Amino acid sequence: MPQGFLEILGRAHLDASADSYGGAAGRHGDGLPSGTPNNFMFATGIECSYPTIGPERFRRDQMAECGHDEHWKQDFALVQGLGLKYLRYGLAYHRTHLGPGRYDWTFADATLGELKRLGITPILDLLHFGVPDWLGDFQNPALPLHFAEYAGAVAKRYPWIRFYTPVNEIYVTARSSGLDGLWNERLKTPLGFVTAMKHLAAASIMACQAIVRFRPDAVFVQSESAEYLHDVSAIPRPEIHLHNRLNCASLDLLYGNAPDSDVLMYLMDGGLTRAEYDWFMKGEPPGHQIVGNDYYGRNEQMVMPGGERLHAEDVLGWRELARRFYHRYHKPVMHTETNSFDPETNVQWLWKQWVNVLQLRREGVPVVGFTWYSLTDQIDWDTALAERNGRVNPVGLYDLARNPRPVGDAYRELLKNFGGISLLPHGEMFDLSARAASLKVEV
Repeated sequence: MPQGFLEILGRAHLDASADSYGGAAGRHGDGLPSGTPNNFMFATGIECSYPTIGPERFRRDQMAECGHDEHWKQDFALVQGLGLKYLRYGLAYHRTHLGPGRYDWTFADATLGELKRLGITPILDLLHFGVPDWLGDFQNPALPLHFAEYAGAVAKRYPWIRFYTPVNEIYVTARSSGLDGLWNERLKTPLGFVTAMKHLAAASIMACQAIVRFRPDAVFVQSESAEYLHDVSAIPRPEIHLHNRLNCASLDLLYGNAPDSDVLMYLMDGGLTRAEYDWFMKGEPPGHQIVGNDYYGRNEQMVMPGGERLHAEDVLGWRELARRFYHRYHKPVMHTETNSFDPETNVQWLWKQWVNVLQLRREGVPVVGFTWYSLTDQIDWDTALAERNGRVNPVGLYDLARNPRPVGDAYRELLKNFGGISLLPHGEMFDLSARAASLKVEV
């Protein structure tokens, strides 16, 4: 009787299921993350917001308020204990950059040195909702110049750091400071909004240029809010339509992507000059660029006929919003922030977001990372830090006493099952290259 080839292989004591002999699907992808260049980037974050609020310009500092300043060694040990290799981590810009050419590296040296010792890769957040007092606020046209100097100084001092988020959530920062009147300059005008946005986008571009002088293969995770307003009205409201399109304005300026016509008219009415527009449209900044999408269920809202807003989580969901960013900018994407305020549903929310990631990867979109944000609970997130209530929001993998929450155990389980998957979907053909970054070439 003819024998099948598997029987012959078996008698030759060859494992027909092994990769080296073909006919196999390879590794399942289970096991904790390795942190190698072809490994998917699982992360958490340590919240580092520091806007000023109120007429007295009180400085909110989440690293101080939530205990990281005191418990940073324990916090890093918790990250390592989960098996994570990446951490979204911010330097306190307002405490580090003391003036032109003047820096205090004391805390940065200690914390970043410990991350290096533990083998945790920081995605270093350089500007998170606020600036040092000497810089004033986001209306200052000198911000891009001074911030680029700071970014270059960071890269020079810590040449082993490769991953950066130069400016966190440019759109949210500009809107909250220049249009919604919550933080910093507390303006409520299109001029304030557009001025803040163009200064922040320029600061991010110039920071990328400064960093690659010292780290030519730098990777920039440009974290931006993924949000949407659903117009629940029989008669479409143009202001809601414009609101949804403005969400892309920051990345359009950052990447030299021509904004939609109504957005461009809004920007120019708000003070963007033709010369400034031409400067932004010259092209995208250097470095390997990843588009980070921050998505919380409260990012989607329904605007009722009377103007009331209701939460509308997952009508579109992270998957659809991230897909739109991908097709607009044609860059790898990363789920850079998520949580919910309800500790009873956070486990379900974690898995739901992970299913969004898996589904988008199955469709061929290069999703390269996922982040539960943040490591610990936060304070006054429910008012966007605009009110000093001292209310603890139970959003963390750990509470503020550094005790694990159920979602922390769930994240550990997720990592055990998926920690070994490849960086990009459909195989390991592409690694995160170590070659020097270069400007995009149009063809």
